[in-house]
Amino acid sequence: MSRRVVAAAVLGPALLSWAACGTESAGEPTDGAGGTADGLAAQVTRPMTVPAAPGQVTTTWPVTVLDDGNGAELCLGGVAQSLPPQCGGPGLVGWDWADHAGDFEDVSGTRWGDFVVVGTFDGTDVTPVEVVPADEVDVPDPVEERDPFATPCPEPDGGWVVDPSLATERDVDNAFRVARRLEDYASSFVDLSLDPRTPEEMVQGPPIRGPVPTIVNVSVTSDPQAAEAAIREVWGGGLCLGEASHTQADLARVQRQVGELPGMTSSGSGDDVVDLGVVYDDGSIQAWVDQEYGAGLVRVTGALVDV
Repeated sequence: MSRRVVAAAVLGPALLSWAACGTESAGEPTDGAGGTADGLAAQVTRPMTVPAAPGQVTTTWPVTVLDDGNGAELCLGGVAQSLPPQCGGPGLVGWDWADHAGDFEDVSGTRWGDFVVVGTFDGTDVTPVEVVPADEVDVPDPVEERDPFATPCPEPDGGWVVDPSLATERDVDNAFRVARRLEDYASSFVDLSLDPRTPEEMVQGPPIRGPVPTIVNVSVTSDPQAAEAAIREVWGGGLCLGEASHTQADLARVQRQVGELPGMTSSGSGDDVVDLGVVYDDGSIQAWVDQEYGAGLVRVTGALVDV
């Protein structure tokens, strides 16, 4: 009998602050300095191994199971889109492809298919207790999120362009060059929502004559007015300055450091936080990064989550 399951959803210029808000950590919340939320001075040690799960876990969404002849693995990180694909992850104890006939492909001795897997996890291997093929899973529509490339500043009373002679495509490059050299530089992006051209026309069409319909967005950690003054020396078009809590250099340093934690599957930074993907977190990884870097700076997400 066919089943359908629903996967859990994990799935000048105006001055504006858009520093990211802190998030609650898994496990017991900390105050960012080693103490728990109620003031107890509990210290959390650096994780040295991938933690085992106390109960059953699930992938929550379909992931690739792959077997290149050395045993089936649950691919919780990236999958190389070759033929056959390549990936790796925790081993799957007792996996038998005969139990999944019609739900996998077989090329050059490599078998793979996409499944939601529920089971136990000992820190190394997953022992499945339920496996659902991807085509029997109702994946919810993604939650609509804020456009990361939308300007948060309102349009100034006099309009976005303050000096048409410094608002060409070349001047855009100069604006970002100056911004990235600021000591308190955090992030930047260009908002093209004012440009009436299609993406194809932007790439293939003739260059715009006159000011480009572009808003340069820059966030800094300490002095937006000084950043505005420096950027306005080379840029007369749309400009939105914001404040952040961490410089790009600080985020990059933290990202490198947490990337050495056991079980890391992915990492990235943006919106004033570092995102760390891991195989599984029982709360100890989030607790340690909160203690080490302050609550809210590193956001830990496990590919396997407790049922």
